[in-house]
Amino acid sequence: MFKAIFTNSFGILFSRILGLIRDLLTASILGANVYSDIFFIAFKLPNLFRRIFAEGAFTQVFLPSFTRSTKKSLFSIHIFVIFLSIILFITLLVNLFPQLATKALAIGFDTKTIELAAPYVTINFYYLTFIFAVTFLSTLLQYKHHFATTAFATGFLNLSLIGALLLSKGSSDDVIVYYLSWGVVIGGALQLLVHLMAIWKIGLLKIVIGGFKYFNKKALLVKEETKVFRKQFFPAIWGNSTAQLSAFLDTWLASFLAAGSISYLYYSNRVFQLPLALFAIATSTAIFPRIARFLRNNDHTNALNYLQKAFWFLATILMLSTLGGFILSDEIVKLLFQRGAFSQTDAVHTSFVLKMYLIGLLPFGLNKLFSLWLYASQLQLKAAKIASYSLISNVILSLALISPMGAGGLALASTISGFLSFILTIKVFGTQQFLDIISSKKALYWLLSALLFTFFLLWFKDFIDGYI
Repeated sequence: MFKAIFTNSFGILFSRILGLIRDLLTASILGANVYSDIFFIAFKLPNLFRRIFAEGAFTQVFLPSFTRSTKKSLFSIHIFVIFLSIILFITLLVNLFPQLATKALAIGFDTKTIELAAPYVTINFYYLTFIFAVTFLSTLLQYKHHFATTAFATGFLNLSLIGALLLSKGSSDDVIVYYLSWGVVIGGALQLLVHLMAIWKIGLLKIVIGGFKYFNKKALLVKEETKVFRKQFFPAIWGNSTAQLSAFLDTWLASFLAAGSISYLYYSNRVFQLPLALFAIATSTAIFPRIARFLRNNDHTNALNYLQKAFWFLATILMLSTLGGFILSDEIVKLLFQRGAFSQTDAVHTSFVLKMYLIGLLPFGLNKLFSLWLYASQLQLKAAKIASYSLISNVILSLALISPMGAGGLALASTISGFLSFILTIKVFGTQQFLDIISSKKALYWLLSALLFTFFLLWFKDFIDGYI
């Protein structure tokens, strides 16, 4: 288990280091202004659909269904064709009505800003087709317990964007955003290429080719399996989309705030997402195939043992990350972003938003771990209900907190809804099962470590304050 987790984590760390370099360059070259807001908006829409259709609902429903399928080749390609058709149709709509799509993303933008942003939204949306194909292939690789390619592949997107920034450095802001937009598309194409190479090398290409070869002749053989998949997928779409809709809501509401607010949310969320991706997503991705197989075979004992090991590893790492990030948030933001076009005022606002996000790091991360149990148990409908309650609470809290707290209020609303989602997930998972996991001596060691680490960080903060 831990070998898979560390492979995932190392690959994600490599990609996130490149992402950090990308963000440093973006902050320095483009800053936090209307054009940086435009780029983040343009990249938001394909990312929204990517996380809903691809990385979220698709993977969590497809992998258990693929594991159970008796006609894996036909089933996988049948599902791939259906979803690719949907994505191409949405892409066509965005190309035909780019200003409408942009208006939906940032209703607070005025007419002139929407006209400026619309062409970039169109370009960025081409990324979605590439990344869906990447997600499909990565799920097949997960089935074979191969995680390295997907973990490292995101680095190609970041390398492409870094190249775009370096090539456009010194140009006007609109030219920089143009280069960045095409950098996104090129990055998606590179990710697809390395996944195709991995599929060929690991011997899975015959599944893909065989599925296409017999697609028309034998599609009826997987009709029932496809029907079951669709029945599970739509609740899963909703369950996975609420977190993305919350992020979409943050961007939408932030467009009504002062220029730069969308960028403050973006930069702080990038820091917040580092431990979340490095540990929570890496751990969940690594153990999901095995837990799905254990539950398919009604082996709940091994599934729970696997989950318990992952829980204590993840809880410890996320607790330390939360304490470290919250106490040192000012220093982290100054060190990472405060240079060039990114001012001290921008750093203060970004640091505050980061603190509001970090409060929810532990429940967000642990919720990813326990929610996979629901998906592996094919409890998509219950997961969707939990997500609905979380979204409703986020909407209400965002509207209540945006006026007194600005962008920080939006981040805090997301955090509180994350706590609610975690509590409801544990209730479905089984409160007693959860208490059995945490009722051990490890809990005492965990709390003692948190206390000692807090004292160390407070001392360290005083020590470095004079140097940053």
